[in-house]
Amino acid sequence: MSGIVAWTLTAVFAALVLPCLRRLVRLDYGTQGAANRNDDLAELLLVVAMVAMLSPVGGPIPAAGWQAVLALTAGWFAVAWWKGRRSGHGACGHHAVSAAAMLFMVTFMPHSEVSHGPWLVMSGPGGASALWLSLGFGVVSAYFAVDALRAGVLAARRAGGSAQMSRRVCRVIMGLGMGYMLLGAAV
Repeated sequence: MSGIVAWTLTAVFAALVLPCLRRLVRLDYGTQGAANRNDDLAELLLVVAMVAMLSPVGGPIPAAGWQAVLALTAGWFAVAWWKGRRSGHGACGHHAVSAAAMLFMVTFMPHSEVSHGPWLVMSGPGGASALWLSLGFGVVSAYFAVDALRAGVLAARRAGGSAQMSRRVCRVIMGLGMGYMLLGAAV
């Protein structure tokens, strides 16, 4: 990934921190309070992880730290989705998939350790991937493209108020970013 693209994407994802924080500091979550707050916390964590993965200068947390955080996040939301699957906790499943995809990116994509030590930098030159990894990244990339399209359609309909609109727009940008990163890894 070129330096200009890496810096541009880093700025785009860093800008998503503000709407996530704005939603978190509001106390007007209504009947979906805990679920929406968990969604917003997960979104903030994943946005910060995207910034760390895309930034050409690396992040303050080593790759192993991100692996631990993302594994815990994927597990937490997978269990939450499993427990609440009959009551419409689809966002928990999406966050579990997102965290698992990021975990696999952190684990299997090139990190350019030569120039940055153990710090997480994924925007450097990479090596050849195994076929299974490329196929897996391609499938998950398609999932994020479809999810981004779905969230974009819902955002265009403007249903659910400003907080829901903000969540959907963030989900579109995150989905497109995840798809881009995964597709880049699959090639």
